[in-house]
Amino acid sequence: MKSFFDCYGNRVLLSFMDHPFSLKPRHVWIVCRYKGQWLLTNHPERGLEFPGGKVEKGETPEQAAVREVKEETGGIVGSLTYIGQYKVEPSIIKNIYFAEIAAIVEQSSYLETDGPVLLRSLPENIRFDKRFSFIMRDDVLQYTLKEIKRRSL
Repeated sequence: MKSFFDCYGNRVLLSFMDHPFSLKPRHVWIVCRYKGQWLLTNHPERGLEFPGGKVEKGETPEQAAVREVKEETGGIVGSLTYIGQYKVEPSIIKNIYFAEIAAIVEQSSYLETDGPVLLRSLPENIRFDKRFSFIMRDDVLQYTLKEIKRRSL
């Protein structure tokens, strides 16, 4: 298990084990790839980030992940892999998924975001790049990318 602080000073616990903090987390975060590129969304207030959000009543975290990707990017999930979970103390717990996107469908609305953004690579200095959301600038992303690479996803 990894432990560190986010940019707001909140303690974050990160694990790539099977649901170490909750069997029913209320949030999801999805690292997406589409045709060899990273698929992000542009949040008008936070900046560029991978899609994610809350699990709605009656849906599983996996269903929420698929829905959030579609709502925020127009991406159709081809495959979804559970990667791990992180907890922002005291009470926010998110499942982390890796999604291979089968297609991107143009939509008239991307709800609270400005829609899809494709990047060939993520900047090495992403922690200091203000174009990216705070969600992208802490250690969760760096450790998650290493775990995805380790699993050869």
